[in-house]
Amino acid sequence: MIEEKERQELQQQFTDLFEIDADIDRLIKRIELLNYVNPQNIEKEKHRFFASKYNIEPEFKYPKVKFNPFKLQRLFFGQRLERIQDDTIRRMYTDVINYYSNMIQCIETIGKGKHFYYNSLSVYGTPTEKDVQNAQFILHYEDEPPSMEMEKIFTPLEAREYFMEFSKQYDFPLEVRFSTHIAADAMVSNSTKTLIIKKNTKFSKNQLLTLANHEIGVHLVTTYNGLEQPLKIFSNGMPKNVETQEGLAVLSEYMGGALTLKRLKELAYRVMASDSLIKGYSFADTFDLIHNKYKLDREEAFSITLRAHRGGGFTKDRLYLSGLRKIYKRYKREENMEVLFMGKVSLEDIENINYLKQLGLVQKITHKSRSFDQKNNTNGTLDFILNNLK
Repeated sequence: MIEEKERQELQQQFTDLFEIDADIDRLIKRIELLNYVNPQNIEKEKHRFFASKYNIEPEFKYPKVKFNPFKLQRLFFGQRLERIQDDTIRRMYTDVINYYSNMIQCIETIGKGKHFYYNSLSVYGTPTEKDVQNAQFILHYEDEPPSMEMEKIFTPLEAREYFMEFSKQYDFPLEVRFSTHIAADAMVSNSTKTLIIKKNTKFSKNQLLTLANHEIGVHLVTTYNGLEQPLKIFSNGMPKNVETQEGLAVLSEYMGGALTLKRLKELAYRVMASDSLIKGYSFADTFDLIHNKYKLDREEAFSITLRAHRGGGFTKDRLYLSGLRKIYKRYKREENMEVLFMGKVSLEDIENINYLKQLGLVQKITHKSRSFDQKNNTNGTLDFILNNLK
């Protein structure tokens, strides 16, 4: 961790940069897309959808936006980036402002159909043909036989106990809260440094290990590492950090011995659901694809469909598989992984991070993902699949 004296010296040397970085930090703290894009009435609409024999379109309700999008956009673009004299750093912060401007537009249009979908595309993109081929390659594998570890028998309170125990191997606090308004079974809120657990679900032993390695072992590790960097943008998130973050998080599942073919198929279904959006599929159409064509049970099919259609068409989920492919290849080439744990950064940021390091604006990380030391991956089928993704 950077010492206070060293931080003060850096701030004197890069006064304008630190002022702008702090301003942007204050603005970003008002935006967390996942706080707004998860519907508030998931269970009610799921029941209605199932009762209709999967024919109606769910009518999801979303949280009210707690900021003025126009004013926030104006504050972002009002930053006097010309004060940053270093061309490389100025370009970095220009990209950051454009990225969060797009994020505001996403939040502003949640629940407004195609308006949200097109804004989502500008932030997360859409699956490429290669992504779809990789997903189909995974889905042609036969399901693994069921095991005790996959039975959902643990309550949210038991899950909390498990995560609290798991977190003891890390040198940061774990805050946990429960919610009925999240699409995932558990997720990290970066802004509040909190692990949120879905209140109305049950967990399997394998799922607990998966979520622990994913959410605590990567998302919280990079949150706390980012907070220790001199520049706050490392904890808030660089542009396009999601693909790298999710790729790292799934690789952490793999390294921790938690990744299964079932989980890999889940990521593949997410790609297919995201791809269905660009083809104009309705909620019912995507559900039909996942449930009837690919024979996934209706609860899981609904969850995957919901994740893709929430807000009006949300393509974030397509990045898990492409991120895993990129991070796995880097791991196999034995390239430096530590740089990716410095905060919410992207593979595309590595050159800039190395440049900032030369200026003393990047510090070594304090927290490491334990699974990367354990290397508990022993599934030969998964190795073959990951080695053959295009």
